[in-house]
Amino acid sequence: MRRDPGQVWVRWAVTAMALLAASAALAACGGSDNQSGTTAATSASTAASTTASTGASTTASTGASTTASTGGELKCGLGNGQKATGEPIKIGSIVTKQPGTDFTDASNMAQAFYDCVNSNGGIKGRPIQYIVEEEQSDPGQIAGLARKLVTSDKVLGMLGSFSLLDCAVNHAFYEANDLYTTNVGVAPECFSTPNSASINLGPRYSLDGGAQALIKQGVKKLVFATAGTPGAEWYAEGVKSVADAAGVPMVFAKENVPIQDANSIALTLVQQAGADGGVLLGFTPPEALKIMQAAQQQGLAGRVKWGCSSTCSTDFLAQALGPEWEGKLLVNAEVNTVDSTGPDNQLYLKVHDQYAPKVPVGSFGQMGFVLAKLTVDRLLSIDGPIDKESVNKAMLDTKGYKSDLVCKPWYYGKAPVHIPNNTGRTLTPKAGKLVVQDECADVTADDPQIAKVRKIEQEQGL
Repeated sequence: MRRDPGQVWVRWAVTAMALLAASAALAACGGSDNQSGTTAATSASTAASTTASTGASTTASTGASTTASTGGELKCGLGNGQKATGEPIKIGSIVTKQPGTDFTDASNMAQAFYDCVNSNGGIKGRPIQYIVEEEQSDPGQIAGLARKLVTSDKVLGMLGSFSLLDCAVNHAFYEANDLYTTNVGVAPECFSTPNSASINLGPRYSLDGGAQALIKQGVKKLVFATAGTPGAEWYAEGVKSVADAAGVPMVFAKENVPIQDANSIALTLVQQAGADGGVLLGFTPPEALKIMQAAQQQGLAGRVKWGCSSTCSTDFLAQALGPEWEGKLLVNAEVNTVDSTGPDNQLYLKVHDQYAPKVPVGSFGQMGFVLAKLTVDRLLSIDGPIDKESVNKAMLDTKGYKSDLVCKPWYYGKAPVHIPNNTGRTLTPKAGKLVVQDECADVTADDPQIAKVRKIEQEQGL
């Protein structure tokens, strides 16, 4: 199903490495109908997908999630077409929304899927009440929101956050309260603490994948350029470890955003990379586009190989760049393409079209959707009372959870660190869209953090 990239795109005008957390779904000119605070859910949606979890305690026979399409009626969850009316099951989420960094496409798509579930029997008759709190990168505010959700709202789980700082600010609080959180990860603590597991690779590991792709193309030198925001040095450590292992020199360049002089930046990056070099960009799509268009205008596009983190995983970018960039840009992708034919992606598109048509189609929405579906499948697997203890145990026990939106089965489990998504695709522009050049490939264990996780996976038989 081909999406119309004409829905695009202004909302992300500025900063930050933050957006490296997930592949880009640019914000629509009309914006999204964000729902903040308590949003209980109504209405039915969607078709065709059962993402069965396999392995220990992943899907109980009493509650496997089903999705069906009958006579044009979209159904999901229990799929019985009956509105859930019991006591709400409260789920919390903290999401960044501020000028230049708006992650609410993910939470809005999660809400759309919960709407579908609540119109099809909920969780054994009980609706999901999805409470989303928006933050503006103020640590005090973010700490207060977590405590409000857990102690005042009494959410049973913190599932599906997408925040610049939530993991960094609140991970110790979540650990102290036995909450096993899920998220679209941005901060290092999303990938390096025991009570956090992300659906995405995150900025560091997506950039590792981008570096791998360029090195595979034979670049002799690598220039990594990104926004000069907190965390940039941590991302650069990963890229450098990949480059060092391949014997490729790396130059690290930090740029202020929004970019004011793209021509100068593009020229400098290409000159630094030199003949047979590569330039790896870690910016939001509007900022990356400025640099690449400036390179094109100066006749520099073909002088080096170009790569980008998963933030560039959007057809908007491919259309804006045009045919000159075909074969010259490699984009790491954390989730599947939006026109993929897998059942979960098709379900995502149908939920989107019926219940969240103003939300841009893209990877942010895909990630919010798959986190919501994961939550529903795990809630339906609970045999017995649904409370804080059983909800968090169900999440912790997840093993072998399959979705066509991510490359490999997703897991949680007890471990000091979690990077369950450590595999990505490589995309390249063709005919105004991004197409898969290389299917799912493991991010290299040359990054010591990935090496640590691979050892854990081996020890746990994952």
